Amino acid sequence: MDNSYLALADGRRRVDETYSSYHRRVAIEAPSLLNGELHNFLTATPPRYATIATINPDGSPHQIVIWFLLRGEEIVVNSRRGRRWPSNLGRDKRANLCVYEAEDAVTLDLVLDRVYEGPDAQADIAEMAGRYDSPEVAQSEIARFQTEQRISFALRPTRVHVHGDPR
Repeated sequence: MDNSYLALADGRRRVDETYSSYHRRVAIEAPSLLNGELHNFLTATPPRYATIATINPDGSPHQIVIWFLLRGEEIVVNSRRGRRWPSNLGRDKRANLCVYEAEDAVTLDLVLDRVYEGPDAQADIAEMAGRYDSPEVAQSEIARFQTEQRISFALRPTRVHVHGDPR
């Protein structure tokens, strides 16, 4: 993939001529939004961090770097209760997530599918700690996370923007 494209959930195909050849957009079918090279890019080892963007109550954007998991076609993110981006996501069910490596990037437009807490949210953050940290650091982090109220968000991509050649 040497051109950027836009994946739309409705399955239509089109080229947006307003983009340069490097940022060309083409729509693909929803079942393949995160398959193949995109899946590999999002689940690479070592893991890549993501930046999530949500909308503040005043309409301004809020961005923060986070850990994430890819489960099938869903992006799972987790937070301690009381932070701004989870409150924003609870109010306005839309988010944008960007994962990049140098000049290659995958940006996802997302909608909230479900929210959950308790043991399942604790299991999510423990899995993320094991993925993003060394085993020793992960164990320490997991112990700290268990003292916090954690909340997980399962997000469904509605559009995927690919920039460069993410692999």
